[in-house]
Amino acid sequence: MQKLESTKALQVDEVLETIAEYVLNKQITSEAAFETARYVLMDTLGCGFLAMRYPECTKHLGPIVPGTVVPNGSRVPGTQFELDPVQAAFNIGCAIRWLDYNDTWLAAEWGHPSDNLGGILAVADYVSRKRISEGSDPLTMDSVLEAIVKAHEIQGVLALTNSLNRQGLDHVLFVKIATTAVVTAMLGGTKEQIINALSNAWIDNSSLRTYRHFPNTGSRKSWAAGDATSRGVRLAMMAMKGEMGYRTALTAPNWGFQDVLFAGKELTLSRPLDTYVIENILFKISFPAEFHGQTAAECAVELHPQIVNRLDEIDKIVITSHESAIRIIDKTGPLHNPADRDHCLQYIAAIGLLFGTINSDHYEEEASQDPRIDRLREKMEVIESKLYSEDYLDPNKRSIANAIQIFFKDGTSTEKIIREYPIGHRFRRDEGIPLLFKKFSSNLETRFPQNQVGEIFQLCTDHNELCKTNVNDFMAKLVI
Repeated sequence: MQKLESTKALQVDEVLETIAEYVLNKQITSEAAFETARYVLMDTLGCGFLAMRYPECTKHLGPIVPGTVVPNGSRVPGTQFELDPVQAAFNIGCAIRWLDYNDTWLAAEWGHPSDNLGGILAVADYVSRKRISEGSDPLTMDSVLEAIVKAHEIQGVLALTNSLNRQGLDHVLFVKIATTAVVTAMLGGTKEQIINALSNAWIDNSSLRTYRHFPNTGSRKSWAAGDATSRGVRLAMMAMKGEMGYRTALTAPNWGFQDVLFAGKELTLSRPLDTYVIENILFKISFPAEFHGQTAAECAVELHPQIVNRLDEIDKIVITSHESAIRIIDKTGPLHNPADRDHCLQYIAAIGLLFGTINSDHYEEEASQDPRIDRLREKMEVIESKLYSEDYLDPNKRSIANAIQIFFKDGTSTEKIIREYPIGHRFRRDEGIPLLFKKFSSNLETRFPQNQVGEIFQLCTDHNELCKTNVNDFMAKLVI
């Protein structure tokens, strides 16, 4: 017979307790963290605006029931939609993730912590407009930046030692967890309410990684994070209405997350929650491509002038990479859609070699029909460097190294071009941030009139002015 214990006697799982304590009581004092959070805000919004050029993305936007009106609703940047916070979170999250161009975190688990901005912005706007309707002061944008810092930290530290992908689970579970925690706090939740919401988020489980891998790679990977961040908002709002939680959602024998879905392994937080993740976040500055291939893209673009007029002379192309890249994006054979192509190391390299640049249109059907792409792919050999794989996991380096060398039929070859750190890496911040600003400005121009572009850009590049701006006023500037 099972030994029954009083629910009240059960100790709350340590991970739930630690995350709740962090979002509720941790004071963020790092200026670098807040500054980087502003870069995250700019870059992530810009990715969403660029994605709105693509009908496959915009078909997902708007209310579930057309014509729905929501008092004090959350605005969806780049549109005229005012939605309930749950659906707004999905809309924002879907847009910012669509082109695989927002920030990245690589560890035992991978992911994109800025995916949480969907839930953060939706709730911040809703809370602010609701407060104004009740005669209270709205939130200011410094609270959004703080929420970005904390969501990045929760998702990123969970990812350091807990590999969902090795269990066949998708990384967006950690988006759901991070969003749930920070938005419950933004809604005014107590520690108990935050724990209640978090426990339900873990019990929710995670989607499978099916849609990220052959033979099923598909567009769900572009809206999965929007789904996760919106679910975090839903669970937070339920907790605020008094919905109960589950103290041992992770550790309960037989029925908890660890035993059912994590092969009995302990889920851990390997370092104290502070500002480590935001300060080390990776930005996709130059190329919309899966991050393990970013340095390969840089190598290919550099080699472009040397080989573009010698394509028929190429004997083989050797790509030297690291274990994670080979496991995720080393693909041969047919590629069936943009989601398949932007997660193919060989396709990314071929585009860079052929055109000397890479943009989102290169993954679309029309561009993919260029026969030169597959001819180059067929000549590619991908090999692992043990050193690259070790440096990828080294917490003091966190490299994402790739190298490309072209060998010609006459026995000659190009230099072996090596990139250990992509332009968006912390080690290249001084070089990268001016380019990030340029990317943001260009993305704004795809969506807004020129005078509005100028207003938004000026505000976002003035840290002090942005921090004291009311959230509802900021969101109003993003209505098209």
